[in-house]
Amino acid sequence: MNSTEEAFIFVLAMGAVILFCRALPFLLFFREGSADRKRGKAMGVFLDFVEKIVPPAAMTVLAFNALGGAFIGNIPGGLFVLAASVFTAVLHLWKKNFLVSICGGTAFYIILQRIITGSF
Repeated sequence: MNSTEEAFIFVLAMGAVILFCRALPFLLFFREGSADRKRGKAMGVFLDFVEKIVPPAAMTVLAFNALGGAFIGNIPGGLFVLAASVFTAVLHLWKKNFLVSICGGTAFYIILQRIITGSF
């Protein structure tokens, strides 16, 4: 078992690592006035590309992860997830609002699961 001093050092080290990981993107991709001119046009083009591509790519990975994990050993639960995913996509195409589609899809999933399984 670790002593109190070792535990304190461990907590401080992990806190520093987490702080560094959180601050690093802001340090690397800071865009304001003269800093943008120093880094040049290439950095601005790169950041525009990242801002456009990364959010949809991350959401796609998360959606496939949720759908893939839902069907492993649980077919009825997977069908609930699939129905809620389709509902979320249709709601987003209709309203074009991320918050409405995510909240609506989550509510639809919970209601569907509660109605079909009968657990209220």
